[in-house]
Amino acid sequence: MENTEQEEINVKGESEASTEAEAEVKATEQEEAVTEKKEEDFKEKYFYLAAQMQNMEKRFEREKDNLYKFGNEKVMKDLIDVLDNFERTLGFIEKDEDEKVKNIVVGIEMITKMFLDSLSKHGLKKIEALDQEFDPNFHEALSQRAEEGKENNTIVEVFQNGYTLNDRVLRAAKVIIVKND
Repeated sequence: MENTEQEEINVKGESEASTEAEAEVKATEQEEAVTEKKEEDFKEKYFYLAAQMQNMEKRFEREKDNLYKFGNEKVMKDLIDVLDNFERTLGFIEKDEDEKVKNIVVGIEMITKMFLDSLSKHGLKKIEALDQEFDPNFHEALSQRAEEGKENNTIVEVFQNGYTLNDRVLRAAKVIIVKND
């Protein structure tokens, strides 16, 4: 009987030892699963932050380009007013027959051309309007009038020139269009 009791004690000891070993294996597996989950979470966060960083860099680059292209928009609008005054002055005095006034007209025309050329180097362009078809994206119709031999919506007179700055409308051209009934 002593052998049987000894065998039972040995079996109990082995089963307890195997249960403890199984428990340790399960605990180790759980720890590994938790560690893997944390690693996956960190990887996801890393990739998310890397993508956010790339998007932010692209956005900053776009904003920098826009600032470079359109940062001088207010100054250009003010300079367009000066250009308008040159053109108004020419309109008033260019028909004068006095030789001195004709020389002044030539000088103002030269200054106006140089001024417009300088502004165009910085992206300013005059919107061509006369004899063009009306486009509400570039033109502002002030009135309509009937004109023989002209198609409807053709621009027949320009009151104020329009301008674009790097292909963005800075000021629409103010025009009169044809409306034949």
